[in-house]
Amino acid sequence: MITRRTLLAAPAAGAAFAAAPGLGEKLAAAMAAPVLKAALVREAVKIASIDLLKNGASYIVRVRSTSGATGYADAHSNVMSAAYPILIRKVAPFFVGKDARELESLLTGVYLASSNYKWQGLPFWVSVAVVEIAILDLLGKVADQPLGALIGKPQRLKIPVYRASGNRGNSAEEEVAYLQKIVGETGAGAIKFRLGARMTYNDASTRRDRALIPLTRKTFGDKFAIYADANGSYDVPQAIRIGKLMEEYKLAFYEEPVPFDYYDETKQIADALKIPIALGEEEPSLRGMRRIIEHGIARVIQPDLLYFGGLIRSMKVARMAEVAGLDCTAHMSGGGLGFLYVAHFASSIPNPGAHQEYKGEDDILPVRSATSSLKSEGGMLTVPTGPGLGVEIDPAFLAKATVVTA
Repeated sequence: MITRRTLLAAPAAGAAFAAAPGLGEKLAAAMAAPVLKAALVREAVKIASIDLLKNGASYIVRVRSTSGATGYADAHSNVMSAAYPILIRKVAPFFVGKDARELESLLTGVYLASSNYKWQGLPFWVSVAVVEIAILDLLGKVADQPLGALIGKPQRLKIPVYRASGNRGNSAEEEVAYLQKIVGETGAGAIKFRLGARMTYNDASTRRDRALIPLTRKTFGDKFAIYADANGSYDVPQAIRIGKLMEEYKLAFYEEPVPFDYYDETKQIADALKIPIALGEEEPSLRGMRRIIEHGIARVIQPDLLYFGGLIRSMKVARMAEVAGLDCTAHMSGGGLGFLYVAHFASSIPNPGAHQEYKGEDDILPVRSATSSLKSEGGMLTVPTGPGLGVEIDPAFLAKATVVTA
């Protein structure tokens, strides 16, 4: 058993990645290009207030304009239960009084204001993200445009989904039974399961890994897409050993084989394996994402739409990935309306990957949509086409919410 690993260099088994000539300049241009289509909103939309609401365990951001328009975003309740003072004190006040059409430049402004750059990390960027999404919902309603049209070009209304399991510690047989259950509930065309023991591994987790990988393929068949997430559990030699087994059973991608910020070690693993490495869930920096892409550290790029600071920053990542010929398959953290953010994002980029994560229907806010069931039907989620997010939160639920103060 190991608790803190010394990551060892491993000989490359496959051809090392070589960056295409001029790739760095193309990535820089993609990163710098404007995203928000502010011209779709003809008149200024001055932000009058930003409130964080709470009803039960749910947190919601509400943005109001001086003209009375309102935008909402689910605020990642797991994070916000601890991070709410950052949103209330350091993020929301910066946006009040500003023109919402300047949202893209305001994302840079809030990062620099009051030395907020020193606070960069998950609590700060989630706070920025949920304010951004509420403002995008507001702008979409004012412009009578779906959210995707504000940040990209909606090009697909049906999104193929995968179901992910968060289980560890159960047997391979128990995990496969659970995977069958959640696939049966949604008709999902792909699955993702957990490997290792989260940031470590031991004999028991390795026995489970070696049993689970072939058992999922045997159970779901040769044509079913299977993904696996190690959550940084391995050192380099173990990551390669497990990766070779994943290749044998034709799994589709291998997420975070070593801790997410071990970039050099991840590159060693990527060069030693044929299976695509997926990375980016916990990366907070645009330049960090550029490094991952430019140096061939991963082939599936995974910004978390909330951890990374919202849809506009994530769209820049998708554009950089496109330049390099890579998929940008957004990571989904938490429950709530995260699946909806992923759907709008995936509908609006050219390179979303084969399947998008769908958490299920047990923990979402009480919302309705006139243009989507908001459920996976036959493994497909219909993207709402109404203004903004295209959903309405139950007014009775909002009426019972209280304003959070800090």
